[in-house]
Amino acid sequence: MKIYLPARVVSMAKPSTFSFLLLLMSVLPYLSNQLQPSQHEALLRIEQQLNLPQHLKRWTENADFCNSEATQILTLACYQDNITQLQITSNNNYWSPNLGEHFSTPALFSNLATLTSLKVVSLVSLGLKGPLPSYIANLSSLEILNISSNSFQGSIPIEISTLRNLQTLILDHNSFSGEIPDWLSSLPALSVLSVKNNSFSGSLPNALSTMFTLRTLILSRNNLSGQVPPLDNLTNLQVLDLEDNNLGPHFPTLPTKLVSLVLKKNKFHSTISDKLSSCYQLQNLGISINELVGIFPPSLFSLPSLIYLDIGGNKFSGKLLKNMSCNAELKFVNISENRLTGDLPDCLNSNSKIVLFGGNCLSRRYKEQHPDAFCHSEALAVRIQPEQRGDDRRGNGKVVVASSMVGGGVGVVALVVLAFLFVKKHVNRVPHKNMSILDKVSPAAYTLQLLKDARYISETMKLGAVGNIPAAYRTFVVDELKEATNNFNTFNLIGEGSNGQVYKGCLTDGTVVAITSLKLKKRQSITHQLELVSKLRHPHLVSAIGHCYYQHATTIFLVFEYVPNGTLRTFISTSSGRQKLRWTERIGAGIGVAKGIQFLHTGIVPGLYSNHLKITDVLMDRDLHVKISKYNLPLFTHNRKKRLDEVEVVSHGSKENFGSIREEKNDVYDFGVILLEMIVGRTIITLNDINISKDILSVSLTTDEVGRRSIVDPAVHKECSDESLNTLIELCVRCLSNDPSERPSVEDIIWNLQFAAQVQDSWQPDTINNQDSPVTAMHPPH
Repeated sequence: MKIYLPARVVSMAKPSTFSFLLLLMSVLPYLSNQLQPSQHEALLRIEQQLNLPQHLKRWTENADFCNSEATQILTLACYQDNITQLQITSNNNYWSPNLGEHFSTPALFSNLATLTSLKVVSLVSLGLKGPLPSYIANLSSLEILNISSNSFQGSIPIEISTLRNLQTLILDHNSFSGEIPDWLSSLPALSVLSVKNNSFSGSLPNALSTMFTLRTLILSRNNLSGQVPPLDNLTNLQVLDLEDNNLGPHFPTLPTKLVSLVLKKNKFHSTISDKLSSCYQLQNLGISINELVGIFPPSLFSLPSLIYLDIGGNKFSGKLLKNMSCNAELKFVNISENRLTGDLPDCLNSNSKIVLFGGNCLSRRYKEQHPDAFCHSEALAVRIQPEQRGDDRRGNGKVVVASSMVGGGVGVVALVVLAFLFVKKHVNRVPHKNMSILDKVSPAAYTLQLLKDARYISETMKLGAVGNIPAAYRTFVVDELKEATNNFNTFNLIGEGSNGQVYKGCLTDGTVVAITSLKLKKRQSITHQLELVSKLRHPHLVSAIGHCYYQHATTIFLVFEYVPNGTLRTFISTSSGRQKLRWTERIGAGIGVAKGIQFLHTGIVPGLYSNHLKITDVLMDRDLHVKISKYNLPLFTHNRKKRLDEVEVVSHGSKENFGSIREEKNDVYDFGVILLEMIVGRTIITLNDINISKDILSVSLTTDEVGRRSIVDPAVHKECSDESLNTLIELCVRCLSNDPSERPSVEDIIWNLQFAAQVQDSWQPDTINNQDSPVTAMHPPH
């Protein structure tokens, strides 16, 4: 077996590294998996049934299926002596199926059923028709089934309910009919369900509310009707697409971790859910072509992750103002054909944005607008509270107020006038209008304010299932810190930087803390930065506990939780005398770091990007849970130049890329470097180390299992499953891509790590030859 290494790997390799590459090649022997005769014969029959193209007909009775090269049409994968993946896809440029008049779909699935170790079956655009055969139940190991773009008919066979390992079910672009079966909720691992563009009808089963493992639910372009069951308990759901059905009338209850929500072309004619304004990870919101009513919430414009917003073709009312704020990343906005008045927000006037706004009642300077009377006639629509949703109120999703409007309107006007006078009177008493909340309230009041500001804190805080968050943030007096550090005794000094020292201390309640002192410039205001610091509270971040001004505010002490167990590197790649993390523990550590990064990006407004993370910035607490200790806050910019000059810092691929504070993919690259060190188990020092190691990982993806294990840290190479290892290697290579657009999102990273943990958890270690001893897989954090 020949292995070709990229030329730049050889040219960049130092002698010691080149020796390592030679050693790597020497331990990658050619292994030809010998299939069981029944599987070999089944593959030959499948090849004949599908009439595969001529260049694949080199298959013979002596063919080595497991080592055949993947093509755009056919992909096979084996583990030991069993076929585990079979993917066949029609491609008009290379091959279109010609099944012949005697072709039988049941016969094809009968042959597939003999390949009982299959985990992945993908049969796309092959012209298969008729009901989906019940033989599918024989594939008890199946995890992914994709039969999209065929002509299957009938209902989803109940035999699929026996596939207890099924994680992904894709039936798109067929002619399936009947109702969405409620037994789908009995599949314990199902995370992706996509059945778009079929002929399903009826109402959605209430069992959808209990499918807690769902991550993607796509039911678009069917004939579904009725009310959507409550989905707010589906805390893992990220993609929900119900487009082009007859669902309604009430807007569904939703979880808050959605990334994409598409409900367009349905029959929703109520108000929208208040929870939408809390979906801080939402990037795509499409609810157009319904009859939704009520005041349009302008907070949707400023959702921190939103890129695409389409509410056109509804009956939203309300007045837009020029000074409304928008998310800078918003690229497409459609608010046309509603009942909106006022002026377009200035933040939407950008050449980089596509904005559609015709068919409203905006100011006369905008074209294609209705007269004011057209929109004011819709002002009679009021919000329908959940308890008011009786059958007599569902006609148009609105309540018409008749004679009660006159008396009620007078009362409302009076209340507004009184409220205005009261607020004006008390505002005039404020001594300084620019005074920050940090300066004018007590610690208790400040804690209350933080609770009021909870709308700025994303639900991603709840993603961390391990680790502790310290007590609420508060303001300290200097005497408390002096007592905690024995009057800042040098014996308590644990670090020193250009702007101050770091002391270890113990508060009166027994809490051990790290106290950082920072020198402030004259007239330097750090109030906003302190408010951001106070909100950085997550199980996988080193959280701030409070602050204290000292010596006429020329020095500030920041009080952080103390993390006692050193850095992640000391448990991975150094000879510290500590026991190295096992493979499952490394995956868990990666999940923790990724969740910490996700919170930095989405947990507060604005998010913190380009954090220049290193493995030495990841600390380990007493229970070996990871905590990120560095954030990109202006308060800490005095350290930035020093960090860029350190030999160890290899951020984003090159120092020249440093700059954009809102660049998510910079942190993805840094995560890739951390993941690389966790895989290979040796210290990564320079950019040259990264590039060479990345190329070795890329080569290993094309080799067999033994080859991949040879590059893993020897401390763990026998206890990781090949599927788990392969997932982490692929993820690491993607994170380290030189093109930022090719790097995965943080959400994609978390999903892949959790998948790697799942397959590792179900793996039996005695399947590896020469395994010294069995290893019990740890359950990863959820």
